[in-house]
Amino acid sequence: MVEVLATAKSSLPTTKEQTQGLEPAPPGTFVIFGGGGDLTRRLLMPALYNLACSGLLNEDFSIVIVDWAELSDEDLITQFRASIDDFVNKRGTTATELQHQVWERLTANTSYLRGSFEDAATYHALGERISGRNAVFYLAVAARFFGTIVDNLGESGLAREENGVTRRVIIEKPFGSDLASARALNVRLQRSLDETQIYRIDHYLGKETVQNILALRFSNGIFEPLWNRQNIDHVQITAAETVGVEKRGRFYEQTGATRDMVPNHLMQLLTMVGMEAPTSFDADAVRDEKAKVLAAVQPVKMEDMVRGQYVSGSFGVGDEAEALRGYREEQDIALGSQTETYVAMKLGIDNWRWAGVPFYLRTGKRLRVRKTEIAIHFKQAPFALFRDTPVDKLTPNILVLHIQPTEGVTLQFSAKVPGPAVRLGGVRMKFDYSDWFSDGPSTGYETLIYDCLIGDQTLFQRADNIEGGWRIVQPALSAAAGDHAPLSFYPAGLDGPRDADELLARTGRRWLELSR
Repeated sequence: MVEVLATAKSSLPTTKEQTQGLEPAPPGTFVIFGGGGDLTRRLLMPALYNLACSGLLNEDFSIVIVDWAELSDEDLITQFRASIDDFVNKRGTTATELQHQVWERLTANTSYLRGSFEDAATYHALGERISGRNAVFYLAVAARFFGTIVDNLGESGLAREENGVTRRVIIEKPFGSDLASARALNVRLQRSLDETQIYRIDHYLGKETVQNILALRFSNGIFEPLWNRQNIDHVQITAAETVGVEKRGRFYEQTGATRDMVPNHLMQLLTMVGMEAPTSFDADAVRDEKAKVLAAVQPVKMEDMVRGQYVSGSFGVGDEAEALRGYREEQDIALGSQTETYVAMKLGIDNWRWAGVPFYLRTGKRLRVRKTEIAIHFKQAPFALFRDTPVDKLTPNILVLHIQPTEGVTLQFSAKVPGPAVRLGGVRMKFDYSDWFSDGPSTGYETLIYDCLIGDQTLFQRADNIEGGWRIVQPALSAAAGDHAPLSFYPAGLDGPRDADELLARTGRRWLELSR
C-alpha cells in the first residue's frame, strides 16, 4: 500500500477540509478588464467561486468588471449565473450543486463599470471604487491593450503602492509576438510597475501534473539521481490537440503553432524538467533556476525544426468517420496560407546535467488525440545478458508525465513473462490522480489567482523567462517571415507530418504514438 504524503508546493485544494492551514487572502478588489468576455464567464468567475467555497477569499472581497458594453450590474450577474450553473452541471465544483449562499455573497460584491480602456475617465471612476484598498488588475483583453491599460494605471496613480496597500497586475498571453516585441512590452510595463507587481500568467502552470514535476523530482530519491545525461537518452514533450482553428482563423493566421504554444507552454514544461533544485520554493529561487535552463538552450536551428499544416482528412473509421476540412478551407484563412498548425523541433540544454541529451518538442492541431505529456526516455540496459535467450530486444524504459486530459504518471519497463524460458514483456505501472486524491474538477486558475492575491509569484513568469523563450524560437519566426521555412502537410486526424518522424529517425529514435 502506497502512503500519500503532502508536498511542499501542491496545487490549491478545492474543499475546506483540504485547505486547512491556508489563510484567506487579504481584503481587496479584483478588477477584470475585459470581464464581459468568454474567459471571465468560463474560467475566472468559476475559479473565484471555488475559492469562495474553500474559504480562501476574504469576507471583504469585491469584484469590479470593466468593459465597454452597455450592461447593468443585474445583466452581468445574470450572465455569470448561467455560466456558473453550466460549470457546476458539466464539470463539478467543490460541491455537487451550487452553493447558493456563497454565490450570492460573491455576486453581491460584484459590480460593472462601463468605459473605454483608453479613456482616463474610466480609471478615475475605477479609482473611486477601490480607493485605499488592495487591488489586483486582471487583463482579460486583447494583447494590443496591455500597454495602454498599464500606462493608464500608472498615470492615474492606481498602480502606486503605499501605506501597505498592494497593487498587482495579471497579464494573459500572448506576451509579445517575437523577441523584440516581448522586450518592448517588458520595458513599457516596467515604466509603470515594479517587476514584483507583474504576474504573467500561464494556465499550464495551474495544472496538477505540471506542479507535480518538481515534487516528483525533488522529493523522491529514486528519480533525481537518474535525472541526468548519464541515464536519460532523450526527452519528448507533446501538446496535441484534436480541434482545428474553429472560429479563431484571423487570430491564428497572425500567430501559428510556434507563437501560440512554444515560447510559453512548452518552454515552461522544458524548464521544469531541466532545472536544478532551487534553494527553496521562494518565487525568485524557482524562477532563477528556470532562467538558467533557458539561457543554456541554443536558438533552434532550421534543420532541427519541422513546420506542418493540416489538409483535409477524417476522424474515425468506416461509416462513422467524420470528414475534416483542411486549414486553408477554414473560415478567415488566407488563400495559400503559410501559417503552421504543427511544429516539431529538437533542442539541447548545454550544461553539465543535460549536454548531449536532445529535447524533442511537438505541438499541433487536428491530430489524432488530445494529449499533453512529457516522456522521459532512459538509456537502454546492455543486451549482452540476453543474447542466448529468446529475447530479441529490451523494452524501452519510459517515464511519462500525463498532463491532460488525464493527470498521472506512467512508468514502462521490462518484466519476465511467466514460464520456463527467459522471455521479457513490457509492462506499465500507472498512477492516476483521480485514484488517490479527491480533488473535484477545477478551472486550473484557482491556484494562480490565490497566489496572486497573497503575493506569491512562484508560478508566474518573470521578464527574463519570457524573453528567454522567445530568443530560442526567434530564428524559426524570422525564417517563416522570409518564406525560408517550408511547410510539411499532414492529413487532419493523424499524428502529424512524416518529416516530424524523420526528425527523430535520423538518430534511430521515434515519437511515442499518440493513439497508444
